[in-house]
Amino acid sequence: MTRRPSSRRWLERHFNDPYVKRVRADGYRSRAAYKLLEIQAKDAILRSGMRVVDLGAAPGSWSQVARTYLGPQGQIVALDRLRMEPLEGVTILQGDFREEAVWSDLYAVLGEMPVDLVLSDMAPNITGMAVVDQARALGLAELALEFARAHLKTGGALVVKVFQGAGFDAYLRELRASFDQVAVRKPQSSRSESRETFLVAKGFCP
Repeated sequence: MTRRPSSRRWLERHFNDPYVKRVRADGYRSRAAYKLLEIQAKDAILRSGMRVVDLGAAPGSWSQVARTYLGPQGQIVALDRLRMEPLEGVTILQGDFREEAVWSDLYAVLGEMPVDLVLSDMAPNITGMAVVDQARALGLAELALEFARAHLKTGGALVVKVFQGAGFDAYLRELRASFDQVAVRKPQSSRSESRETFLVAKGFCP
């Protein structure tokens, strides 16, 4: 079958991507690992002994990065609707975060103790319709914030992926109402053509 020019361009860009080339050598499951590593270098969100929840975790590269910083006393719970291969030291839950039953499963694992950090790399299935995709992405970011407000300890942090577009400024104001500091990050490893942005919110104020 003859590939369309757009497919060929995507493949060429993908396999020439320096981060894609580094993934196998560094042992990560995807190039997304480097986004979190860049955020960590700037914001120092990961520390030994933390309790972390990783939303939209598949295939698991953010959990891999987090695990290296937490030490033996740390805890990571990773959730995604897609199946994930096991990761040593990571509790993995499979399910759709938009469903109440999945929230219940997550609550059961976490118990009554608050968490130090919520990571959310969640993104919707892309339809190609900008208005629909933006609304869905923002809905997932809202869920991540709702979860963080319910489970973070005082002074905790949230890292959440959002997309530039309708609702972005309002969401940013919501974060600033609940956290002492909010930084907007666009890692170098995030492709320049992507509208994705990461908001790093620190100093949670219940």
